Amino acid sequence: MTAIPSFTGDANPYGGGDPYADYRTADFPFTHHADLADRRLGAGVIAANDEFFAQRENLLVPERAEFDPEHFGHKGKIMDGWETRRRRGASAGHPWPTADDHDWALIRLGAPGVVRGIVVDTAHFRGNYPQAVSIEGTSVAGSPSPEELLADDVKWTTLVPRTPVGGHAANGFAVDVEQRFTHLRVNQHPDGGIARLRVYGEVVPDPKWLAALGTFDVVALENGGGVEDASDLFYSPATNTIQPGRSRKMDDGWETRRRRDQGNDWIRYRLAEQSEIRAIEIDTAYLKGNSAGWASVSVKDGDAGEWREILPRTRLQPDTNHRFVLPEPAVGTHARVDIYPDGGVSRLRLHGSLTAEGAARLTARHQELGG
Repeated sequence: MTAIPSFTGDANPYGGGDPYADYRTADFPFTHHADLADRRLGAGVIAANDEFFAQRENLLVPERAEFDPEHFGHKGKIMDGWETRRRRGASAGHPWPTADDHDWALIRLGAPGVVRGIVVDTAHFRGNYPQAVSIEGTSVAGSPSPEELLADDVKWTTLVPRTPVGGHAANGFAVDVEQRFTHLRVNQHPDGGIARLRVYGEVVPDPKWLAALGTFDVVALENGGGVEDASDLFYSPATNTIQPGRSRKMDDGWETRRRRDQGNDWIRYRLAEQSEIRAIEIDTAYLKGNSAGWASVSVKDGDAGEWREILPRTRLQPDTNHRFVLPEPAVGTHARVDIYPDGGVSRLRLHGSLTAEGAARLTARHQELGG
């Protein structure tokens, strides 16, 4: 794997103009995974020891952090992130914080899973970012309270050891821990501000929950589905098509650039596990003058399987949810939606259930990962 670029030290003071002009960032190798801390999946910042200057909830805002140089309040400069007060020592003789002093925030992942990489974004925190950060993970069933998570009997696993970070930068960390996590604890040493937190990884659903549901969306991100590849990501990510709920605006779906050839666009998906698909939904909500003209759906069973069409090329209407009941169940581990010639869809739903083989494999992986 390519070495992860790292940033340390202060950024320059804001000098006017575009505040992102001197922002330090890089292409991280893990950002193709889903953001397990996405608010759309139900993630939340459930507690923090201090949020004097800026609220902890800002950490998971989906949009990038904004900066208004004139935005001040009764406590000082208002920042778009999570910012704690300056720590002090115990006495005039020792006014500095100790090496162990730190602030923390507890994150409930929207979808439990294996973490592949984390971005701690200090955008606009140029001289008030933490000196270092560390991140731990745990797996606790149910809906634990902050007090329960902080109890002595909860085991936390280090995902990111204490590491120096830079101001006004995207600080990326690859994670190599093969465990399923439900919660993270983000520590900043000794204090400071973090604008955004992104937690990239693979969703690992609870097989007992899926079995209890019976029929469910086998390609949904929250159920363990994922996007493997797409022909075009010009306007928006293909992962939008398997997010929870219906699209609420045009950029909440997947839209491609305009084609000027005789080809077509497509997305390839990995299902939660081997599944039996019985019904399909293709939604073009809010895509009115730019929805796909036609669409087809294919599946294959296993990486080496052959693609077979289960929904032939079908005319789509703008801003419409299209529903199709298959004449017979289709078994597969992967799916592909092809749109013709270009345009977009907002959501794809593949309703079905796991096969006995798929359920057994998912249960085994869940157990191997400590679920």
